[in-house]
Amino acid sequence: MQSRVQRTLHGSSYDIGWLQSAPGMAPVEDGTARFLELLEGIRNGEHRLPDSFVYLLIPGFFSNHGPLYFVRTKRFFSKMGLACHIAKIHSEASVEHNAWELKQYVEELYWGSGKRVILLGHSKGGVDAAAALSIYWCDLKDKVAGLAFVQSPYGGTPVASDILREGQIADKETRRITEFLICKLIKGDIRALEDLTYEKRKEFIMNHKLPTDIPLISFHSEASITPGVLATMSHIAHAELPWLPLPKFISQESDDFVAAGRQVPVVIPISAAMAVCALHLQLRYGEKSDGLVTCRDAQVPGSVVVKPNRKLDHGWMVYSSSEKRNPNEADCCEMCEALLTLLVELGDKMQEEMVEK
Repeated sequence: MQSRVQRTLHGSSYDIGWLQSAPGMAPVEDGTARFLELLEGIRNGEHRLPDSFVYLLIPGFFSNHGPLYFVRTKRFFSKMGLACHIAKIHSEASVEHNAWELKQYVEELYWGSGKRVILLGHSKGGVDAAAALSIYWCDLKDKVAGLAFVQSPYGGTPVASDILREGQIADKETRRITEFLICKLIKGDIRALEDLTYEKRKEFIMNHKLPTDIPLISFHSEASITPGVLATMSHIAHAELPWLPLPKFISQESDDFVAAGRQVPVVIPISAAMAVCALHLQLRYGEKSDGLVTCRDAQVPGSVVVKPNRKLDHGWMVYSSSEKRNPNEADCCEMCEALLTLLVELGDKMQEEMVEK
């Protein structure tokens, strides 16, 4: 019992930021200043993204239950005449499963367009994309031109580890509840969450190294934990529960209506929830985070790190509302454009260096 108490109390204290101290990991470079320059130019009408690539947006955990996920960003790029797609993957599937799906997705886009693909993965989507490059680089090296991680738990996340850690108090009960929510309620795979624990990420990263000859960007942010944000419900995401056993009071001929009625819209106060999680992680571990991913765990070795000059929670980059945006501040679409523009610049620089050698 004493060991269970200690394991519960320690939680993820010894795991957060493990990538920074792991031997053999490539250093990161700060690209924030250039990112902010590009962002300012974009807000002044300077759009530099070339149409010589296909842009693939890769959604993260629970995206299948959020119909607005990445939709504004895709529409934003499409209006500029760019080929942009949202990867149709099962976000609650395991990392290795999605890696295979993304490999096929990239190959289909490449052979269909003749253009290399640039990837932007949010949250678990970045982890899935990295796994695809790590495992299938021999097949993808001529087809992928870069990867931008947006708030991705590349090193793992204390949220997943604290939920699924074995040997802590009530670990079996917690796992049963989590399996019910993920496997039964949303028809997912418990491995999707397991793969984001520190234990699984350490194992995967040590066995599957990211390629070094591709530009990488790590974008991470810090959520605001001010009392005002904790109390607000300003950023709303719309999700749907896949099934609810509502009583059937109408005739057999109305089955379609009953089925539709079982899709119950759920309103989630994203900003308030992320602020509470970020406050918890700061109080428990002393770590800055966007509510789900700590800043240190989002820094991918060998990447160019970008930190916005604003407080942004984990859901802001995919769910921020255009109706309530401050016209004096960049929105999520413009930030994604700036990240991809920087990624293209890094790719051009890398090509020039290779030619010189």
